[in-house]
Amino acid sequence: MNDKLSELLQNNTKEEILEYITSVLEKSDESPFWKEKIVPFVDAILSVLFALEKQNLLFTPEGRIEEKLDSELFYKWTDLISLRTLAFTLELSNDKNKLLRTSYENVPYKKIDLEVLGKYLSSYKINLREEDHLDFPVGNYNLHIGMVTIIKSLF
Repeated sequence: MNDKLSELLQNNTKEEILEYITSVLEKSDESPFWKEKIVPFVDAILSVLFALEKQNLLFTPEGRIEEKLDSELFYKWTDLISLRTLAFTLELSNDKNKLLRTSYENVPYKKIDLEVLGKYLSSYKINLREEDHLDFPVGNYNLHIGMVTIIKSLF
């Protein structure tokens, strides 16, 4: 898949990607409401995906090993429930000092900073204390579907 987002993900830093998205949003016809929501959303996702990529430990929401960070993998993680599951998986992995719930076995794992992702999810009333308690406003889920649609339109 050779597209602008994949190119950015593979050749730029998180900060450069966020600057690019901010710039494209400023030039777009999107309302300020969307503009202020999308950059923190992308920041939250990339804060963990780039950390996983640095350790060569990328995986799908189903736990399958991925070789590279491209737009396809990025969009898989934009689902709010998948992103919530990622937070719990990495929190548990950090506690056990090994990557869990994936197809990776016996691989070196360094703790990943979850502060940006945790603050983001908490700001949308996502329960990060009890994994089995999947209860947050449906409006927040729908809002994220809208953000993903806009992100796709930018690329």
